[in-house]
Amino acid sequence: MLRKTLAAVILVPLALAMVGVAVANRSAVSVSFDPFNPANPAYVLDVRLFVLMLVLIALGVVVGGVAAWLNQRKWRRAARRHQLEARQARDEAKALRERIEASEAHDARGAHDARRAGLPMALRPPAA
Repeated sequence: MLRKTLAAVILVPLALAMVGVAVANRSAVSVSFDPFNPANPAYVLDVRLFVLMLVLIALGVVVGGVAAWLNQRKWRRAARRHQLEARQARDEAKALRERIEASEAHDARGAHDARRAGLPMALRPPAA
């Protein structure tokens, strides 16, 4: 609930500001992609100023997201490594539990057989 309220408090004024900028900057501007000949550029794009601003903001968000994703590479790698180690530890613990259960079952059968045969404790088979 707090997260939604905080998002609304931030996003609503931001959206209103963007609408205000778009209404105030409806005139067309020329964007040149030729830095070597500013007087007679090879390619000029005429766009509305608010469209240019929104495109540049969106491009900045995408570039920032990619940079953050690339910067978190070491954390994702560590998480994968820890996940693999945890899986191996669970498998090892399961195998050890199964060995203990099998050993206890074998010891119980061996002790029962030794008692039935009347063997003294010193002659009974050792526990595995």
